[in-house]
Amino acid sequence: METPLNSITGHVLIRDFQSKEVLVDKYNAINFENFSIALAQGLAYRPEGYIQEMVFGNGAAVVSGVGTVIYLPPNVQGLDAQLYNETYYKVVNDLSPDNTDPTRNFIKVIHRPGTLYTDVKITCVLGLGEPAGQDAFDTATDVSSPYVFNELGLKTKKSAPDTGLLISHVVFSPVQKSLNREIEVVYTIRIQTA
Repeated sequence: METPLNSITGHVLIRDFQSKEVLVDKYNAINFENFSIALAQGLAYRPEGYIQEMVFGNGAAVVSGVGTVIYLPPNVQGLDAQLYNETYYKVVNDLSPDNTDPTRNFIKVIHRPGTLYTDVKITCVLGLGEPAGQDAFDTATDVSSPYVFNELGLKTKKSAPDTGLLISHVVFSPVQKSLNREIEVVYTIRIQTA
């Protein structure tokens, strides 16, 4: 049996929600083992086969003694892969009763007839008041602050919140979430079958 060519790619756009200033624009890494499990569970109509949460962290960048920022590679190997230091998560599945704002945090499936790919577009907005405990202004100088994010990913649904399989991970230059701005993340996963 001939194996078909296929690919799964991801792209992350992080921007200021009001001004639309782009803060991050890059491709991400996929955990193909976890993604294959989620895809099979979804096709079999199992309850853990769909994206539930977007997770944020601050552990993918380390500052050396001379002030150089060193980025760790995306953590996408194995069933137990996680962010390096997750500090926040948000439910993005707009069909979930756990989603507190499905008009701003939602998932869309986009397919153009005649193409051999389909996009899953996940949108997440971190509002002015979230996460609780953030700084008032985006002037932090410490990249290890809990809400100076430098990594994020997508997790599948599990019985308990924030315990799903990590299916993707992206590492980027630190972005601070503070009370003075809303941040929008548009995370697109493209599934191509040829």
